[in-house]
Amino acid sequence: MSAVTWWGHSSMTLELGSAKVATDPLMTRRLYHLRRAVPEPPEAASQADVVLISHLHHDHLHLPSLRRFAADVPVVVPRGSGAAVRGLSSRELVEVEPGDTVEVAGVRVEVLPATHDGRRDTFTRSHRDVPAIGFRFTDGETSVWYPGDTGVRPDFADIAPVDLAAVPIGGWGPTLGDEHLDPEEAVAAVAAVGARWAVAVHYGTYWPLALRRLKPANHHQLFVTPPQRFHRAAAERGLDAVTLTPAFGERVPLTTRPTGTASDSLPGTA
Repeated sequence: MSAVTWWGHSSMTLELGSAKVATDPLMTRRLYHLRRAVPEPPEAASQADVVLISHLHHDHLHLPSLRRFAADVPVVVPRGSGAAVRGLSSRELVEVEPGDTVEVAGVRVEVLPATHDGRRDTFTRSHRDVPAIGFRFTDGETSVWYPGDTGVRPDFADIAPVDLAAVPIGGWGPTLGDEHLDPEEAVAAVAAVGARWAVAVHYGTYWPLALRRLKPANHHQLFVTPPQRFHRAAAERGLDAVTLTPAFGERVPLTTRPTGTASDSLPGTA
């Protein structure tokens, strides 16, 4: 049985048959000026067969959270990450770039481009060549699209349809800017790719306390209302996918398979 569990922000556990895939784990109460609004993930959130990291920003590549995973769990990262982030030296890294396809822990991972700054720290000039990436991955039965942080891209329509799209819909700052998707753009992206289910991520988890007091309208728009806007936009568009905004830590089985299939076969399998 395939299932998804959302742990807040972009952290998920995707159960694909016997393989567990974790994305961008962030399991801390505090990250610099950000405060977590939902509980810290339990130990179960750090159980995975492979971890996918979409880019080097501290809220997506968080070294203390990564250390909670077993040392032998491979970590798929953008090419150049090992040199850019010294703390990754103890991990088994699979460095990739857009256009690559790798098989890790029984999961075939296609690496996609993303429109997002890939540097570790945006105020530095170093490691500007480390890309931000997205992923389309499958165990041969269930397929998932996770774009990481990205703006709208015309090549979304070139991605093969999937069973589950995990799309970001919000943020934690005064604006989303051009390098993130808002709820309406996320729905359009899911429609372009094609999916049976769409789970919303990257919202409702971290927010700067001072900014909430100074800019309450921003907090409401980017932190509070994205789930409702996501469902409303899906309904208005007539999106075929079932839209999911699960509660923190809620495991959602993907049990209803509509007529037809968006699943794939790994090389050498039927």
